[in-house]
Amino acid sequence: ERFGEPDRVWPEEGGARTLEYNRQPAGRRNYMITIGTDGRMSALVQVLAPHHFAKVVPGMHEDQVRRLLGRPAKRTTYELKQQTEWDWYWSDGPGREMIFTVVFDAAGQVLRSGSSERLHEGP
Repeated sequence: ERFGEPDRVWPEEGGARTLEYNRQPAGRRNYMITIGTDGRMSALVQVLAPHHFAKVVPGMHEDQVRRLLGRPAKRTTYELKQQTEWDWYWSDGPGREMIFTVVFDAAGQVLRSGSSERLHEGP
């Protein structure tokens, strides 16, 4: 109840479900909360972190990436390249704003991914 309505509900084996709570683009966290068949929380995971990013590998489908990290903050399509980039904003400690980017081909498969420091524009 504290988190409000989930952005998406993912079914799990055995009847459990995982609730996706997206805090993008303003926030720097996305949460996955697993609720067992008894209605009790069995896990709460903040997924925008390097150990989760490491699970994104070339060939993975965009549905799998969405399930792992939640809805991205930004999606950009490059028609000529036939590629789409998804960005998630995350924090790597105080004052270190980061972007994790996944590049997909036209079939929705991961080509590459990586993090970089987010540069703020303007005054």
